[in-house]
Amino acid sequence: MKTRFLFPYWCRYLGWGLVIAHVPMSIIGRANGMINPLDNPPANQALFTGEHLFFLCTTLVMALGLFVVAFSREKVEDEQIWQVRLDSLRWAIFVNYFILIGSLVFIYDIAHILELNIWVPLLFFIIRFRWVIFRLNRSLSRED
Repeated sequence: MKTRFLFPYWCRYLGWGLVIAHVPMSIIGRANGMINPLDNPPANQALFTGEHLFFLCTTLVMALGLFVVAFSREKVEDEQIWQVRLDSLRWAIFVNYFILIGSLVFIYDIAHILELNIWVPLLFFIIRFRWVIFRLNRSLSRED
């Protein structure tokens, strides 16, 4: 994986800030009655109402934050990190399609399937990538 397509290392903190900012935004929005507009949209609802814009903003903040965290460089980018990143990305796609197929078969609500499809691959990629890096660092420290 070429590092020229990755964000700088410091962008990871910006991404985590966006992910963390999503939580209070969602809590405040739900407390003010701005629920997910995709849950039960009326047939004649305008596209850019307040609820829709709020949903769009919070979803974009979360997705952008996860995207930046997932594709930020490490302090040391070597071939092993590239391989771990590629393997984690492959597993994230496998898990995403497994969940997507299962939810298409067993769930009727399309809005929740869309939200799952936006966040699950990035979340699983980040979790698996960090877990493998943690295990590699732990095994290296035991060898020393």
